[in-house]
Amino acid sequence: MQRTRFIPSLYAAVLLGVFPLCANATSLAEPEDGAPVLRIQGSNTIGAQLGPALVAGLLDKQGAGSIQQQPGTQPNEIRVTGLLPSGQKVSIDVAAHGSSTGFAALKTGQADLAASSRPIKNAEVRELAGLGDLRSQDAEQVIAIDGVAVILHPANPVRELSINQLAKIFSGEIHDWEQLGGTGGAIHLYARDQQSGTFDTFNELVLTRFGKSLARDAQRFESSEGLSDEVSNDRQAIGFIGLPYVRRAKAVAIIDGESKPMLPSISLIATEDYPLSRRLYFYLPSDSKQRWAKALVRFAQSPQGQSIVAQNGFVAQTVQAVKVRATAEMPADYQNLTREAERLSVNFRFAQGSASLDTKARLDLKRVVDYLKAHDKLNQKVTLVGFGDAKSDPSRAQLLSKLRAMAVRRELLKGDVILRDVRGFGDEMPVATNDVDEGRIKNRRVEVWVE
Repeated sequence: MQRTRFIPSLYAAVLLGVFPLCANATSLAEPEDGAPVLRIQGSNTIGAQLGPALVAGLLDKQGAGSIQQQPGTQPNEIRVTGLLPSGQKVSIDVAAHGSSTGFAALKTGQADLAASSRPIKNAEVRELAGLGDLRSQDAEQVIAIDGVAVILHPANPVRELSINQLAKIFSGEIHDWEQLGGTGGAIHLYARDQQSGTFDTFNELVLTRFGKSLARDAQRFESSEGLSDEVSNDRQAIGFIGLPYVRRAKAVAIIDGESKPMLPSISLIATEDYPLSRRLYFYLPSDSKQRWAKALVRFAQSPQGQSIVAQNGFVAQTVQAVKVRATAEMPADYQNLTREAERLSVNFRFAQGSASLDTKARLDLKRVVDYLKAHDKLNQKVTLVGFGDAKSDPSRAQLLSKLRAMAVRRELLKGDVILRDVRGFGDEMPVATNDVDEGRIKNRRVEVWVE
């Protein structure tokens, strides 16, 4: 079946890379003993298509020919093979059984690289401490941005749902569509399986947040495609899935706290403002000597790798300028900014409980500087706009939001960027609720605007 793909020209145009691919085919070759040169385990969201596509792209970059994808020994496993210029046949295995299985495989030595559609958990960091700090910048690599879409049958009239409503629906508290303004009838729940990073993300952002758990009668799926196809064939269904797997189903707009309703659009996911947006990761042990794993990480961050990300329906980490339409809900100064400038498709966010930029933001700094250099906007063409979570004292919220923007300014100065202005808007325009840590972290953000 044909997969629905989201490949807007905004993200397919200029893809800025971070790491050069310096290893050549000869240096990467391994002994011809029939074993795979690289073993990747983890997320089905990544491993079903994106992972094998990146692997094939790496092999092509290395000059390999006769590149093929073949089914593995188990369902949701793929072996990618190619013939290097030296004449050596190499294979790379991709197993897609859920994010947690990737970390388990790293622990047992059955994987060289873990693919995950959620951040590594504290317990996993502790269990894998012998492999180095897996939250370090070298180990934790964001390869793409995705959005968890809540999907319905195309004929369902419901158009938007709040996070609170979703928690009640998937826990079974709301059990009839009539309670939501839809056509009467029992709600049929569809969810990813327990090993899935997609389920972990949904569980954390929706169910656990309200002290709820998934209803026992929910149908569970290891396959993203299978879940989506079932929802599109069941008029009473609701499910959640990664953005590329919406296929023939209908996505609904999501509301988080005081945020506006947001559909899982490319622009909102790129900035991670969409309430159910998430990062997709490769985790590489920081002391790894696995040359193919390192080469794949570099390739995934390169222009060619990010092009493959976009082609497979995810959001590439490119930087583009986007025109924003002013609305009445925006502060007057912000409305003026939308008329004078364009917003870059990246937000800077901070590590939890820290004033330091997170691992993605540190890589985004180079992407932003490269964009500004390429478009001759290094000198007084940039305005940074900081936001924050709600405080009892609005003036304190405003000050903290400006200090966050100043922190980004300090980093950009290292790239010879001279700013036009730095502003703080406090707790205005929230993109998430301020009632939980995850929401407050999302609201603490810095936008980049260019003239």
